Amino acid sequence: MQFVVCPDGSLRTIYCEAIELEALGVLSIRRASHVEPDDSGSWWVDLAPVSGPRLGSFDRRSDALKAEHEWLEANWLEPRS
Repeated sequence: MQFVVCPDGSLRTIYCEAIELEALGVLSIRRASHVEPDDSGSWWVDLAPVSGPRLGSFDRRSDALKAEHEWLEANWLEPRS
C-alpha cells in the first residue's frame, strides 16, 4: 500500500484491506470511481468523482479494476510536482 501525507497531515491511499486503516486514526472514505458494466456486458471505469476520465471498454471486470487502480496511482495518489 502506498500512502501520501498531505500538507494538512492527513493521509491519502487507495483503499484495500491489506492493513487495518482504523489503527491510523479516524477514517474519511470517499469513492474515487465507479466500475460498472454496460448493457452489452463490457466494463467501464468512471473516474468522475476525482475529476478523471472514463476508461474502457473492458471485456473483464478484473481488467477494468486494474486500469482503475493504475490510473488512480498515477494521477490521483502520487503527489503533484
